[in-house]
Amino acid sequence: MPSLTRRDLMLGAALVSAVGGRAAKAAEPVPLRGAPLELVATFAGRQATGIAVSRSGRRFVNFPRWEDDVTLSVAEIGPDGALAPYPDETWNAYRRDGAAVRPQWSFVCVQSVTIDAQDRLWVLDPGAPGLAAIVPGAPKLVCIDLAGNRVLRVYRFSKEIAPQGSYLNDIRVTADGRRAVITNSGAPGCLVTLDVESGAMRRVLVGDPSTQPDPAVEIAVGGRALVKADGQKAEIAADGLMLDESDGSVLFQATTGRTMYTVPLDALFDRRLAPKALSAKVAVAARTFVADGYWCSRKAGRLVTDCAGFAVRRLQPDGTLAVLTQDPRLLWPDSLAEGADGAIYVTASHIPEMKTWQGPGVARTALFRFHPG
Repeated sequence: MPSLTRRDLMLGAALVSAVGGRAAKAAEPVPLRGAPLELVATFAGRQATGIAVSRSGRRFVNFPRWEDDVTLSVAEIGPDGALAPYPDETWNAYRRDGAAVRPQWSFVCVQSVTIDAQDRLWVLDPGAPGLAAIVPGAPKLVCIDLAGNRVLRVYRFSKEIAPQGSYLNDIRVTADGRRAVITNSGAPGCLVTLDVESGAMRRVLVGDPSTQPDPAVEIAVGGRALVKADGQKAEIAADGLMLDESDGSVLFQATTGRTMYTVPLDALFDRRLAPKALSAKVAVAARTFVADGYWCSRKAGRLVTDCAGFAVRRLQPDGTLAVLTQDPRLLWPDSLAEGADGAIYVTASHIPEMKTWQGPGVARTALFRFHPG
């Protein structure tokens, strides 16, 4: 694995002082703590967010169409680090400035990928390039059979499920493959339930305090707040989520927040429950920090990315969150996945460097992995 030198630590400190592209107050060097990171791949000129790893070790990554008109939305990472469009070039052929490929049948702005227990890859496309308006017909969830590398089904989100202002963000599928839950980090924040077989969808906890940005929280990395040029601060609703070990409950939080919530999975799918009755079943699971990625590991427990702390943490039985790995290279640890050997994969998406937040622009991002202790 690449060694981390004193120069790397100094670079990390300079990086966290400079994010935002403006004069920044001094930031303390990010300490190296916990398990060492191994660099898996770097992505020059590409902003990686999601990561998925199959039982056989195949690795998939996605690049949302945020600041650049990407030429690759979903890719498989080869043994040599090379990227191959997945499932094929046609699905990756959409261009924001061209109308040759229909948005219904190509990836427009893929936010996340995950693999379920049936070894199917799920690709979530909110269809909102530049984190702005939704392209008509673009919001979709694509289910791909990894054995045959073929699309099994495309679930389309109607205007009722994903109205303008929505931004579908993350997805988890139950172990039996029958139900899925999706977060909507746009406005108003909510969760979306999906019956995989029937395709029935429903928005739940719409506008509920548990799914909304916390107005008291300011997202800051390295001492610099994420603020747009017009002074608007980052307000990101329900984002990270995971199913617990038995698929009995969903745990989730708003990125602009410091609270992990939990709600019974069956309650989310119970159409008989009125909104207030469902809201009453939501409980606080833990007090957290600004977080993006959630993962329930088979071996390492419940994991959460610490965006401001350049770290991945584990939720302990007493409700505290212990550092598993901390490294200055984890500039905005975004999504998590797990290999068959128990290794945890994490993307560093460099969100604070985005021009949206008055940064210099994202030059490169990276994928790391580590073995929890």
